[in-house]
Amino acid sequence: MKRIHRNIRMVLILLVVSLAAPAWAVETFVFASYKDIDDLFEKLDYTQEAWQRGIREIPRVYIQDIPAQWRDKTSKEISVQHKKRIFFRVLGPLIFNANEKIIAERANLEKMIGNNTLSVDEQSSLLELAKKYRVVDDEAVEVSKEEMAELLKRVDIVPPSIALAQGANESGWGTSRFAEAGHSLFGQWTWGGNGIASKGKQEGKGDYKVAAFDTPLSSVQSYMLNINRHNSYAEFREKRAQLRRMTGKNPSGLDLVETLKSYSQKGEAYVQELKNLIEYNKLAAADSAYLSDGEVIEMVPGK
Repeated sequence: MKRIHRNIRMVLILLVVSLAAPAWAVETFVFASYKDIDDLFEKLDYTQEAWQRGIREIPRVYIQDIPAQWRDKTSKEISVQHKKRIFFRVLGPLIFNANEKIIAERANLEKMIGNNTLSVDEQSSLLELAKKYRVVDDEAVEVSKEEMAELLKRVDIVPPSIALAQGANESGWGTSRFAEAGHSLFGQWTWGGNGIASKGKQEGKGDYKVAAFDTPLSSVQSYMLNINRHNSYAEFREKRAQLRRMTGKNPSGLDLVETLKSYSQKGEAYVQELKNLIEYNKLAAADSAYLSDGEVIEMVPGK
């Protein structure tokens, strides 16, 4: 691509698309390189300087595809700090988007729990949610009071600092073969589903693959659902619920990271890696950030 004056290029690659959205206009931003992304973030004041000024508003900028160029070329050419900043700023909005949907589910669940009598539609919605979070099996026809209480423990957010740290750790800052080939940012496995064969399979784990996803957002949503319903993370959910009852606030990543030993065979060493990522990169501040009320921008790599 020939060099074009940056301001002119911004006008050329920012394309407005008329899409139906419940609350926000949607734009498509076609980028040719990391410089285009830097320019967009500068335009939106989504920068390191703004973060240092205490601005915690996250724009609704959602990347739709991880280009091979990031893994094969760009990540090797730019500085480590620059690579980290791009990765965190690209992953951040996806994490907040996924959490936003969970918050909506939780609000609806709390409303239903508070009702003495549920309508037919509410009963159906409750049962569907309980099946999604595996509180009941697929043959269940109702949800008990005890199961509703368990469901409330599961329908809750994952602290952004933890999600950012795990995404960086599991995907190598988005440069892993699985991130490029299948938008897999959290190293999730699948048995019989859509996946990518792993070259170094662990013995005794069956015929698994690394799960592949249609979009990076799908990977984030699946990761959070896994944390919120798999038996391995019951301690995470129990401590999260306990801290929420005690403080009435969202628990921080550092509050909960110790409960994630089961996420990796490394155990305690893995937890220490996550702690180091959170502390060294000052990710705790992300736990107090929030999505803006502005337009949605879908970032798409140019062909």
